[in-house]
Amino acid sequence: MSRRKSSYEDLQDNIRSLKFPAIEVWDNQYPDREYTITLQIPEFTCICPKTGLPDFATITIDYSPAKSCIELKSLKLYLVEYRNIGIFHEHWVNKILDDCVSACHPRWAKVEGIVNPRGGIQTTVVAEYYKKQKVTSRR
Repeated sequence: MSRRKSSYEDLQDNIRSLKFPAIEVWDNQYPDREYTITLQIPEFTCICPKTGLPDFATITIDYSPAKSCIELKSLKLYLVEYRNIGIFHEHWVNKILDDCVSACHPRWAKVEGIVNPRGGIQTTVVAEYYKKQKVTSRR
């Protein structure tokens, strides 16, 4: 018996180029201070690219802002777009990290996705970003 292919499976090759609503930012009034912002999204949904069934997850975004901070309404609108996208857990965690980093250019950032169990398996995916430090030569 052959498995019926999901219409979402072929989308995995172009994950990095998928277009989503912009994540907006606002000016950080304390760019000289290192501090952490934690955002929790307990109702994230997307589509399993293999089965076409919905996946439910909790996302935690931690980051240390530099010059700007993520605007929450735009983040919500960005995340809602995943509801109709067939995407592997590993891909959406990395895509969200890339898009958040591109938007606010933090000192560091981490995205953790904890996917509700399906078939007796819970999946947790964590991706991290660290700003490269400029190397200065000492003479």
